Amino acid sequence: MMERKNIWLKYNKKELKEVDSLSNRYRAFLDAGKTERECVEYSEQALIKAGFRKLDHILKKGEKLQPGDKVYAVNMKKAIIAFVIGKTPMEQGMNILGAHIDSPRLDIKQNPMYEDTELVYLDTHYYGGVKKYQWTAIPLAIHGVVAKKDGSVVKVVIGEEETDPIVYISDLLIHLSQKQLEKKGNVVVEGEDLNILIGSKPLKGKEKDAVKENILALLKEKYDIEEEDFISAELEVVPAGKARECGLDRSMIAAYGHDDRICAYTSLEAILEEENPERTACCILVDKEEIGSVGATGMQSKFFENIVCEIMNACGEYSEISMRRAMRNSCMLSSDVSAAFDPIYASVFEKNNAAYFAKGLVLNKYTGARGKSGSNDANAEYLGKIRKVFDDAGVAFQTAELGKVDAGGGGTIAYILSLYGMEVIDSGVALLSMHAPWELASKADIYEAKKGYKAFLKSMK
Repeated sequence: MMERKNIWLKYNKKELKEVDSLSNRYRAFLDAGKTERECVEYSEQALIKAGFRKLDHILKKGEKLQPGDKVYAVNMKKAIIAFVIGKTPMEQGMNILGAHIDSPRLDIKQNPMYEDTELVYLDTHYYGGVKKYQWTAIPLAIHGVVAKKDGSVVKVVIGEEETDPIVYISDLLIHLSQKQLEKKGNVVVEGEDLNILIGSKPLKGKEKDAVKENILALLKEKYDIEEEDFISAELEVVPAGKARECGLDRSMIAAYGHDDRICAYTSLEAILEEENPERTACCILVDKEEIGSVGATGMQSKFFENIVCEIMNACGEYSEISMRRAMRNSCMLSSDVSAAFDPIYASVFEKNNAAYFAKGLVLNKYTGARGKSGSNDANAEYLGKIRKVFDDAGVAFQTAELGKVDAGGGGTIAYILSLYGMEVIDSGVALLSMHAPWELASKADIYEAKKGYKAFLKSMK
């Protein structure tokens, strides 16, 4: 009774076409959004195209919001929130999808450039949980912005076009790595050794740091930036290349950033298609989850709460107690990925409580580490409601834990929203090789995630 069937077997021709169509759109999103800023830009354009209006513009005009209105707000170009105003007062609660759009990567330091033996490098500081050795000897790209003193902001993308150069982190050749291979995996490559090689050609006529001078001249010519402009830059090093179909049957997608853009995109599509809901529908795409959801653009900031206050005020509903009730009466899916069972590493999974490819959207009642530390741990009654919503909508879903009890663990944004007293559960897509430079997901699970998120926005009460 508890066994979940492989969902590829249930699809008809129409559904198979929908699976591939959604997968193609998702791949385009991944290719366009390798940083949180790029994801926000993509999402904002999609929202505008679907008829959403920017909340700032509405507030400046003094307009009142009505049921069915679609609005969005952007936070520092790194987080975005969208709402479709419901027919019932917001005090009665919202249906919220929340995902994060930051992913593990390497950040370039503020004073990064140096030359050593006529090779030029950029120093980095890794962001989020990574196996550092996985980032060596693969094609890398640089994405980000450089903010200059005159107030202008220069966008930088290097390494994505076929005619672009890539950048690279060298690894020690196997012939000389005897001592290196005796080290534990977490120190095989040290964090301070993740230095990006960006050049080796000297500038003629220069005696000291001639290769560095050549690189600076190229940056000045193409981007009109100086070395000191790195102080006010946000440059991220990510795997180069586009998302690809994986498997001879094309059943999977291999890409950088599945965690958590796979849930962010399916949540975005769900809100884009929402029309005239009973309860106000909301989609939150935030930054900084990989480092604890801290900072002004993370889920722990007051941005979401502030925007809810503004929207309730524009609906003519605001008071402090009404806002508190709206948050308490809301329901949320913390849309974040789960670990798919990997038979090659079966020893860290408990088979009866693991997620599997092509078994549908994953519900994680709790995450955390070992004794559920740091977990939200959703209520049983809420799980019962979620089951009914998904079953009524024909959504394939499964339940899972993040590996064996003492094998490790992880966290999401679920606990942060639960602090308002609202019902929250983690719900997302299972991945293989989570947090690796290239992660793997099942197309079928992506399709079921979108179905599940749409059903939740429409039917959860």
